[in-house]
Amino acid sequence: MKILFLTHSFNSLTQRLFIELSARGHTVSIEFDINDAVAIQAAELFQPELIIAPFLKRAIPDTIWRRTPCFIVHPGIVGDRGPAALDWAIMQEKTEWGVTVLQANAEMDAGDIWAAETFAMPPVYLTRKSSLYRHEVTEAAVSAVLRAIERFAAGHFRPQPLDYSCGDVHGRLHAPMRQTDRVIDWKTDDTRTVLKKINAADGFPGVLDALCGAQWYLFDAHPEAHLTGTPGTLIARRNNAVCRATVDGAVWLGHLKRKARQPEDAQPFKLSATYALQHYADTMLNDVPEMVCDVFAASHAATYRDIWFEQKNAVGYLHFAFYNGAMDTGQCERLRQAYLQAAQRGIKVIVLMGGADFWSNGIHLNHIEAAESPADESWRNINAMNDLAQAIMTNERQFTIAALQANAGAGGVFLALAADVVYARESVILNPHYKSMGNLYGSEYWTYLLPKRVGRDKAISLTQNRLPVSAGAAHAAGLIDASFALDRTAFIKKIENLAGQLAHAPDYAARLQRKIQQRRNDEQEKPLQRYRDEELHQMQLNFYGFDPSYHVARYHFVHKLPHAWTPLYLARHRALCGGKTNISR
Repeated sequence: MKILFLTHSFNSLTQRLFIELSARGHTVSIEFDINDAVAIQAAELFQPELIIAPFLKRAIPDTIWRRTPCFIVHPGIVGDRGPAALDWAIMQEKTEWGVTVLQANAEMDAGDIWAAETFAMPPVYLTRKSSLYRHEVTEAAVSAVLRAIERFAAGHFRPQPLDYSCGDVHGRLHAPMRQTDRVIDWKTDDTRTVLKKINAADGFPGVLDALCGAQWYLFDAHPEAHLTGTPGTLIARRNNAVCRATVDGAVWLGHLKRKARQPEDAQPFKLSATYALQHYADTMLNDVPEMVCDVFAASHAATYRDIWFEQKNAVGYLHFAFYNGAMDTGQCERLRQAYLQAAQRGIKVIVLMGGADFWSNGIHLNHIEAAESPADESWRNINAMNDLAQAIMTNERQFTIAALQANAGAGGVFLALAADVVYARESVILNPHYKSMGNLYGSEYWTYLLPKRVGRDKAISLTQNRLPVSAGAAHAAGLIDASFALDRTAFIKKIENLAGQLAHAPDYAARLQRKIQQRRNDEQEKPLQRYRDEELHQMQLNFYGFDPSYHVARYHFVHKLPHAWTPLYLARHRALCGGKTNISR
């Protein structure tokens, strides 16, 4: 079937649906919802049998939905209507939520229902909206969309009109959520309530609050079990986060975004909390004590840790849960130090676990954008990533497994390939390319690691096509070693079994020696330093050369500027028509 995606952006859900539908033989093309004229032209060019809107922020023009069936993927239960569906579900502490696929009509979110899926809501004070969207919502949306397409293709299914008189329709029309609905009263709100409010706004728009004499949007909240203080005050800092006291404890704030003083001012963007506050005033945190947390200390108490290690018999598990998968220079350096320290322990296998929401997405573009010299910070960040990858590749003391619980992109994919073995959940999406970021060449030794796994031709295809790859397809191509159709808990158990088997394999010593010898043979053929030098030569041109494409693309990405066009590698209908974009605006 010819299916057109009309979407605000190529976000994680849109990528997952693109992969799932393409794998089932559908011809899928994508158009960013820029304006009515662009959307109408896309439908005329492609002549789709069906239009799917995985992620929209405005209504589809009636000239489109009257001519072609349009399925809206709404992140709410049957009957739920209006914006901020997940925000309200978290704030109202719903125990069950869902996704509904409905047909577009003249009334927003009120069309006939083709399919719906529900899921149990995790504890709202421990679950960010963005995490809920990437996991529970995405899985429910995939199931619902596939069922809706199957019913549409059959030709005899009659979608159900929305009828609020039905006893099983529990959703309702709700108003947009305003900052007044989210406001935190630090003198009365307990820790659980503070966490719930910030989690409901995570990703976007954040909770507006006063902090250190300025207005900030709060993101990335974590519970704290032991620290206390005067409610509303900053009582500690740790690496990238600050700790703020509540009436019954404290919460850690990992990220902030300053509110623009005037509408015409340049719009600020999200930064780690310590970076943001010190960027605003370099003495801001002078009186806030640094509370060090030992990466290797066994602790089950709630607190903020972005890197931690746990050992089970002869296997060590190194976790690194970086917000949105972005790794700044300091995080790369701390993770490398933790890896080197782990390698000195009496273990036979190190498992790189990443985080529950992302494994890694490479260098930290927001921190780079905020730096006094983005080019210099880009250079420091990529070299710190390279140092980490090199430490993993040259480890002769044990095996390293990369266990991808969640998505990875750009340099994060190639960091995973530095491990000896790479496993992933079946639902994981990989983006093994850099080119979308202003033709960035990339490093992390990808010119060594990628062809070694998939061959030269496939390496060129993966890095040039700029398309997402499913874990199953990555396994089939040799990019990773295996993928497992398991939920996160079962996947972690599977990884523990595999790592334990490797650690206790009768021929462990022989395997380790073969690994060491292979690396030495590769080094004789072409030293790692030469791969690094060649890659960094290209990166130096990206960072310091005459072509500003990388800096322009990074600025657009960080500031979340609206798309001006859809890239031809996504808009296949335009590529087939010679890149036709003649729109009167």
